Amino acid sequence: MTDESRGIGGTVGPPWSVDLLADLHGGVLDDAEANRLWPQVNADPEARAVLDALDSTVADLGALPMEPVAPMPPEVAARIDAALTAEVSRTGQSAQPGESGVAPVVSLDAARRKRNRMLGWGGGLLTAAAAAVAAVAIIVPNGSQPDGGQPAAAPPTDGASSTPPLSLRSEGGLGPALGEISGVRDFGPLGDQQRLDVCLEAAGIDPDVKPAGVRPVTLDGREAVLVLYPTGELAQFRMVAFAPDCGPGNPELLLDKTVGKGAGG
Repeated sequence: MTDESRGIGGTVGPPWSVDLLADLHGGVLDDAEANRLWPQVNADPEARAVLDALDSTVADLGALPMEPVAPMPPEVAARIDAALTAEVSRTGQSAQPGESGVAPVVSLDAARRKRNRMLGWGGGLLTAAAAAVAAVAIIVPNGSQPDGGQPAAAPPTDGASSTPPLSLRSEGGLGPALGEISGVRDFGPLGDQQRLDVCLEAAGIDPDVKPAGVRPVTLDGREAVLVLYPTGELAQFRMVAFAPDCGPGNPELLLDKTVGKGAGG
């Protein structure tokens, strides 16, 4: 590509192209062009400011792998386990005998070699993007709204049922429902968390234990509210279902079953 700001077929100098400075900083230019440009760039305060910003950005990015990583919240891990277990339950019977089901293993050395080949030109793109951020300040007024000023829709709140009940059978077929229950917080006919807590206490279950999901269901044709708990075992969950008229001294426990990996559900 012919671009006078890159010094091909024209005079190079201020105002400098941000793309050119990023390529120079990233080592993308050939040695002859880089040796010719560095003295001019180093003598220009504006060009040096962009290069200093690039140095800072690269240093910040390089420090990211050393930052401590926060542990995954238990409820998020439970939702992932539930989704994976549900997918295995749905697809397990369709696998043909003899199929491996194991993803191919990629050589780590081969992946690193491929990455190193890409870094030569990819680094130029990354630093160009960083330079653009460093060179242009975009000020967004407080309270601005996307989509023509329309406010974003508010997320649904806990409370009355907004989720259609699942139809389940207590004997068999519970595993595939894990993905439909995990992450849902709908108390259905119980109405709210306080009412559910009363039913849990009546059944001898600690209401302070956070469930992976709560959802109204029909269980063997009966209306119920199903609560999903992680068990601490990988891809294994406890399902507890209450009838809507549960209360103090009357748990009306319709289901208390472990499902998933290594369980009978």
